[in-house]
Amino acid sequence: MNHSISTLAAACAACTMSIAAQAQDVGALLKDADRFRMSADNLQVDTQVQTFNADGTPDKERRYTVFAQAGRQSLVLMQSPAEKGQKVLMLADDFWLLMPGSQRPLRITPMQKLLGDASTGDIATMSWVGDYTATLAGEEPCAPDAGAEAQVDDKKQVKNASAALLNSKVCYHLHLVASRKGVTYQRIELWLGKQRHEPVRADLFVQSDKLAKQARFVMDSATAPTTVNAMVLVDQLSNKKETRITYLGRKEKTVPAEWLNPMFLARNPSLE
Repeated sequence: MNHSISTLAAACAACTMSIAAQAQDVGALLKDADRFRMSADNLQVDTQVQTFNADGTPDKERRYTVFAQAGRQSLVLMQSPAEKGQKVLMLADDFWLLMPGSQRPLRITPMQKLLGDASTGDIATMSWVGDYTATLAGEEPCAPDAGAEAQVDDKKQVKNASAALLNSKVCYHLHLVASRKGVTYQRIELWLGKQRHEPVRADLFVQSDKLAKQARFVMDSATAPTTVNAMVLVDQLSNKKETRITYLGRKEKTVPAEWLNPMFLARNPSLE
């Protein structure tokens, strides 16, 4: 009897250690995935957002300068003529919109739309670690169940070779659940490349647990990726239109502390 109890105890201990090791490994996977989007703690990211019609023709375009800072802080400066002077400030779970000529920051949510399916949270946040609790769902083909659908990368030509490569790859499937209130999506199903852990695609769910958007990540290289060049969002709630967020340039940049104060920004519309 004692031998059986000892064996059972040893098995339980081994199981507990295995679960702990798996949790640690999943955390490492998520950190690896984040590095493809956020290469330093403090970054300036020049960002272009484009929307496309159902037939693939271009619709609208906007430009943003994003200062993504450590501690889940971001400042978004809107650069296009239609939005010039507007800013979005993110401090952890709090988002503010600052309008030219107004000295009162407006509280908004991370789901506030900017252009097309791109929300403030899609632009201002570039990491998952700290915002989500991740579990490993398993290993699966990187391509969605729909099969070998070719991907349109630049709206001018179909990249059949890229689609074939995606269909042949195996991904880690991670299940992400929000661990804080101010996140853009309450749940994310995320697929990462098995070899380098780059983000490949994601299903994005809102608080009602409805599938709001599907995302795919365009890397700088199909065979040896080092960074995410773009995130393509496809609306799943209404029009199925496509929105493309392209990261035109990244460089390390730490902004002055006062830039991360909503009242300072309201009193100082120009940061020149």
